[in-house]
Amino acid sequence: MDGILPLWKEAGMTSYDCVFQVRKLLKTKKAGHTGTLDPQVDGVLPICIGQGTKISSIIMDSPKVYEAEVCLGMATETEDKEGRIIDQKEVSHNFTIDDIKKVLFHFEGEIQQIPPMYSAVKVKGKKLYEYARQGIEVERPKRQVNIYNLELLSHSISWSQNDSTASFRVRIECSKGTYIRTLCVDIGKALGYPAYMSKLTRTESGSFTCKQSISLEKLKKTVNENTMKENVYSIDFALQKFDTLYVSDHEKSRFMHGQVLPLPNDLPQTNPFRIKTMKEELIALYQIHPNKDSLMKPFKMFQVHT
Repeated sequence: MDGILPLWKEAGMTSYDCVFQVRKLLKTKKAGHTGTLDPQVDGVLPICIGQGTKISSIIMDSPKVYEAEVCLGMATETEDKEGRIIDQKEVSHNFTIDDIKKVLFHFEGEIQQIPPMYSAVKVKGKKLYEYARQGIEVERPKRQVNIYNLELLSHSISWSQNDSTASFRVRIECSKGTYIRTLCVDIGKALGYPAYMSKLTRTESGSFTCKQSISLEKLKKTVNENTMKENVYSIDFALQKFDTLYVSDHEKSRFMHGQVLPLPNDLPQTNPFRIKTMKEELIALYQIHPNKDSLMKPFKMFQVHT
């Protein structure tokens, strides 16, 4: 079986737990996820199966969409609800939803982030969370990320029982490598309050949305009913953001053998681009040759069932 299974990861499970369960259900070793979701986060986790594993890095590099809850009035060492409280400040009752709207647009576009200490980013060959657990603070490299869209979902502020903290929800469309926890903390700083991310859901990953995703419980049911294949999407579907170059049966074998070839006159707009037959068979992803701009070469090759 080849393709991508958009799994809905439940909160409480690790991404590896999900892969292990899928491997067990499908009786295959060739399955892997496309970017870790923290255990407390739920949402879309595409699982690549068989030849689908060839494009896991492409899905990993694709834009993601999240829905997050920002809690103002309190900060934690992990920037989420799991960590120890390190700062508190009561939120003013004069604080309004309009105050939030005024700052959000400042975070759209290309921004710099400093990864949280409790993250897997490596400094001097060691993961940041390993330093954090030892109580060692190290200088963290800034990273450039892109926030394509930042939308306020809440129409009103949710106050805690003692009215000391205030929460609201946002929708973030962003590039690979964006720390939503850190974004929530930075939004809080812009509003003048300590903050942390109190909830996070990933609603889209690459071509896959929450509507297409299936839970492990439902997946088990489809395996028992022998209808599981209906939930596995083709590699071609996952690559739909790339343009297509159609080739004739005469040209097909050259692409199947991964030959370096002259660029066509009608060059696709994306790089890389899909190579498909007139029968819609996906043969490969090709790219413009990095050293010879009049040629194209294979980027990813796929087995064509003849």
